[in-house]
Amino acid sequence: MTTHYPKISIITPSYNQGQYIEQTILSVIEQGYPNLEYIIIDGQSTDNSIAIIQKYEKYLSYWTSEKSLGQSDAINKGLQRATGEIINWLNSDDYYEPQTLFKVAQTFMNTQAKVVCGRSRIFKDNQTLYFSQGTDVYPNNLAKTIGWARIDQPETFFHHSAIEKMGLLDNRLHYLMDRDWWIKYLLHFGLNHIQKIPDLLVNFRLHENSKTVSKAKLFDKEHHDIFYAIAKQAKLKKYQYFIQNFFNINPYFELHNFPPIEPELAERILNYYVLLKANEFYVENDKATTQAFLNFVNIDLLEKEDRELYKILNFRNRYIPIFLLELGRRLFR
Repeated sequence: MTTHYPKISIITPSYNQGQYIEQTILSVIEQGYPNLEYIIIDGQSTDNSIAIIQKYEKYLSYWTSEKSLGQSDAINKGLQRATGEIINWLNSDDYYEPQTLFKVAQTFMNTQAKVVCGRSRIFKDNQTLYFSQGTDVYPNNLAKTIGWARIDQPETFFHHSAIEKMGLLDNRLHYLMDRDWWIKYLLHFGLNHIQKIPDLLVNFRLHENSKTVSKAKLFDKEHHDIFYAIAKQAKLKKYQYFIQNFFNINPYFELHNFPPIEPELAERILNYYVLLKANEFYVENDKATTQAFLNFVNIDLLEKEDRELYKILNFRNRYIPIFLLELGRRLFR
């Protein structure tokens, strides 16, 4: 009996990635997946990308090369054409592991999942740096999952019914459009219907021109804008003022297509966001800013294990000199 596999739509946005895009394309079409819709949206590349895309044109459901307003806009063009039951995008400098699409499809088929999350290999110059644990999900703690929102997008696949609720990407965002999308999913569906699998699905490439490497500060900027906008939508002015005091945010940024957030949930989300930033400033050895963020955290809004993290951070930041922290990090690195 022949298995009926659900249609999977993969979108590859690309601009001047001629040195990598052939490996990306081959990793998709060589999956041998029998119900594939592969869409490439090129942003008028000036290198050899078009010639490579044309080389594999017969395997593509659609491709175009036209001016876009950035990566989010290109992905949205693909999303508007996608007809699959399962949808994701794969950037033109990354590539899939063999059998990725089969593993994802089988998980969707065997569960009630609206999201399937795998793992990735992060590499640079063909050297493996580390393996991800996949998109972060904290069971029974929606506020933390949103407040500490981290999505490994290439290995996180969505059912089309979820995307119908989430809508298109916010094309004002050029770096954290996937995190914004993930938060929308969580606000619409909570922690339900998320299926994590241990399989390695994607090879995620770091290189000098990748946004992850070259635009790290702009990722932070959009991160703060999103959480400032959550505070503004929920009318939690103390969080608005606190975020605005520490970060260069856009005070006019508004959330697009977000469902209403209950004020109590919004406060718990923002409380976790502040704890996350305290931890990050601590890692950066910025003791004064770490303490300011810890002082703002409402420990009563944290789950038990996170109260312990708060207490540990507070103790170390107050009483352990930076040179000892640095010495310990060097010794145990």
